[in-house]
Amino acid sequence: MLSVLSKRKAQVQTNTASSGLWGLAVQRLKADRIAMASLFIVFAYFIVLLLSVTGVIASDWNKEVAVSYAPPTFMGADAEDTPLSSIAKQAEVLPENPVDPLKDILRELNTQTAQQTSGNAAIDYYGVTDPLASDMQSINQQLGGELLDQKQELKSTLAFGADKWGQDVLLKTIKGAETSILVGLLSALLAVVIGTFLGAIAGYFGGWVDDVLNWFYNIFTSIPYLLLVLAVAAVLQQKGILSIVLILGLTGWTGVFRLIRAEYMKHKSREYVLAAKAIGVSHFRRMFVHIFPNVSHIALVQISILVVAFIKSEVILSFLGFGVPVGVVSWGSMLNEAQTELILGKWWQLAAASIAMAVLVTAFSMFTDALRDALDPKLK
Repeated sequence: MLSVLSKRKAQVQTNTASSGLWGLAVQRLKADRIAMASLFIVFAYFIVLLLSVTGVIASDWNKEVAVSYAPPTFMGADAEDTPLSSIAKQAEVLPENPVDPLKDILRELNTQTAQQTSGNAAIDYYGVTDPLASDMQSINQQLGGELLDQKQELKSTLAFGADKWGQDVLLKTIKGAETSILVGLLSALLAVVIGTFLGAIAGYFGGWVDDVLNWFYNIFTSIPYLLLVLAVAAVLQQKGILSIVLILGLTGWTGVFRLIRAEYMKHKSREYVLAAKAIGVSHFRRMFVHIFPNVSHIALVQISILVVAFIKSEVILSFLGFGVPVGVVSWGSMLNEAQTELILGKWWQLAAASIAMAVLVTAFSMFTDALRDALDPKLK
């Protein structure tokens, strides 16, 4: 009995000893239901992103598939926006002027002419018959019929509604997610790479190198973030996903720099680094092969934090007109369009973009908080 207990105890100790930082972090994440639910939502967004990038879905997002401002299906078709009513509005006859002294004469002449010609001629404003009126009437009827056939092919309602150009709001939201998430990911990677590299150099070498990089860091942090982003955007003077990535990546590295610098200052004097120095390991290898794996969890957490921040920054830039160019859709450009639609009471594009962004940002933020707690060495 004692031998069995001793074997189990030894097995538990072996499993505990073999569980490193990442193993313990995975165990904590699996035990957190909110973290797993948030991870599932984020994973679903990335699947949609992959399908959109490969063209499986939302490849024809800019195609006109419905009438202008087609409402969501649960609201039903808007009687004022149906094809028949739009053509009927164009064919309406303006009401007569009540103070016109010739109104009675014109009414009588029009009645007589209609009875005599059966609609094959018309009377102009002064009662003179127009021989081309019948030809114009037939042409108008033909054009109206073609317009009616074209309009009848367009849907009067969609699942999430349509925008001004009859584009599906659901497909626009999916395509906008592709742009916004790609911008957030690439910008976060660029910012973390810059911040980690500069922070590692400053924290490892110290001295005048640290002073110069801290001076550079203080310049960026002394300027309000939004003004700094707009200034860089004005300097680049080009719209596009690459420009947004550069704008956000070149301005968002400061927080990563501060954290990585502090960790390198702490680790450079530890025994394993001194032992590597004693056997002649180069500075670069000590910085990025020996020290960096012990601080990589900080970089990972910063990536997840910056993805959320940069998605919101891209929305702000596109909303202000510094973001994606014309012909490229993002959540920010959708919100920019929605501000004019709200005046007309068309709220579905605003709701679709806002809900999609809110769900992703909330899930990503909650997962980031859980990941940061799971990777905290103090919680071992």
